[in-house]
Amino acid sequence: MITKTRILPLFCCYLLATFMGYLAAQLKLPLPWMIGPLVGMALINMFIKTVDIPVRTRPIGQIIIAVQVGLHFTSDAFSAVLGHAGVIIGLALATIFMGYVLSLLLQKITGADPVTAFLSCLPGGPVEMGNLAKTYGGDPGPVIFAQTLRISSIVIIIPVALYYLSHTEPNAQFLLIEEWSYLGMTCVSLGAIATCALFYVLRINSAFFLGALAFSCTASVTEFIPISPYPHEILACGQILLGTWLGSTFRKEIFQRAGRLVMGIFATATLLILTSAFLALIVSQFSDINWRALVLGSAPGSVTEMALTAQFLNEDVALITAFHLVRIFLILPNVPWMLALVRKRDKKLAS
Repeated sequence: MITKTRILPLFCCYLLATFMGYLAAQLKLPLPWMIGPLVGMALINMFIKTVDIPVRTRPIGQIIIAVQVGLHFTSDAFSAVLGHAGVIIGLALATIFMGYVLSLLLQKITGADPVTAFLSCLPGGPVEMGNLAKTYGGDPGPVIFAQTLRISSIVIIIPVALYYLSHTEPNAQFLLIEEWSYLGMTCVSLGAIATCALFYVLRINSAFFLGALAFSCTASVTEFIPISPYPHEILACGQILLGTWLGSTFRKEIFQRAGRLVMGIFATATLLILTSAFLALIVSQFSDINWRALVLGSAPGSVTEMALTAQFLNEDVALITAFHLVRIFLILPNVPWMLALVRKRDKKLAS
């Protein structure tokens, strides 16, 4: 619950986050309204004062971005996704396997318990993986930090790397929507919120992103209601909310109390990003999907941030979102038996 004593610090944080986003935009950085607040909040939490950003602010940003991403799904986009189902599923399985292998390395380096190590290296979102750690007896702190570190690194590094390596002009104006309507925005927003509420009641993981995405996709393909993209200001607010929350998860005490664990997380996160990119480059030699889309699709990041990055880089948003959604649906239902195998292996080695 947000008390009166927390309102002023939160207001100041979001004011600073907005300024950092504006500064990043003036410097022509990729995804400025997400990266600016992320870096700003991380610096505040690490070196000035720890500020708790309410976790409920992240779903608001997720809904905004998910609605916008869903509008990219057309009949042609769905056909393209189905035509590449083999590559999408294969890369998802390979990334999950690499996460498992690296979790063994993290466990060996740091002495972390098998559940914490596995969920730290398994591609997913910070909130979702942190909740799974609580459910299955792991330590949610390192898991959330590992997921956030990897996602933040990908959001900062990949747009810049792809821009300089491919010499492709990024879509710096992707936020500047020329045509939008109040009726379309109202209809798609209310429908998305209602679907999110349904997914939440049904206890579907990533309910806020997947619920909004499901409704937006359906509305875009069927055109059964008026739809409209959001204007620049709303999309920028969505990025600010996501970036501010991500930055707030970086805590000085994590580095102070668990230096070896932090170094292990840094090492395994870097290896997972690099091996995923390397695998994508190999697959691109045998696929008609361009290597940039494959790198984004295989990147072990959260679907929200990766979809936004794809939009910024002028890549196929629907296809890249499909890569991450397939991986989510492969991971979340199978976590119980995967963790059971991890525990069984650990007990066998201990005995």
